[in-house]
Amino acid sequence: MDIQESEKLRFSDTQILVVGEGDFSFSLSLAKAFGPAINITATSLDIREELGRNYNNGKANVEELERLGCTVVRGVSVHSITSDNRLARYDVILFHFPHAGKHHGVLGGFMESAKEMLKEEDGEIHIIRNICPFNKWDIKALAEEEGLRLIKQMKFDKWDFPGYPSKRGSICDYGFPYISAVTFIFKK
Repeated sequence: MDIQESEKLRFSDTQILVVGEGDFSFSLSLAKAFGPAINITATSLDIREELGRNYNNGKANVEELERLGCTVVRGVSVHSITSDNRLARYDVILFHFPHAGKHHGVLGGFMESAKEMLKEEDGEIHIIRNICPFNKWDIKALAEEEGLRLIKQMKFDKWDFPGYPSKRGSICDYGFPYISAVTFIFKK
């Protein structure tokens, strides 16, 4: 499947679950871009103390998300979102820039959990990641193993997400380039 030129994502009356947040800047950019047209639940494995220690703007981003009416849930693993009773069912579940040494385990576990958390058959799972150097991940085959089908690939346009600065996992407040980033969209 060819990568389409970036098209503006459109969400209307949509419940979105964002998993794997670092400093919550991605969820905040979604909230600012789409406003009251969406209902965001943002999750992170980090707990409050780690957020303040690892990210300079983390606490301020969480406070702004909550002020905008978004829900922030901490201590959530992407592998076990189905067993977390603080979460509901969603129209879109989004994992942006997953990065881990054991990527197949992380993405496979996420996909397995996420497909059970979709509200309807037409719900979508979005995974945003850089193509290079991660082009050997074979995300399509991994999704097929989990009973998902790739419906679209489109270039990630950072300008669609105002205020989103990429953050690198263990180097937290340092960014990374995302010039070859793609949004992969899957359905059941």
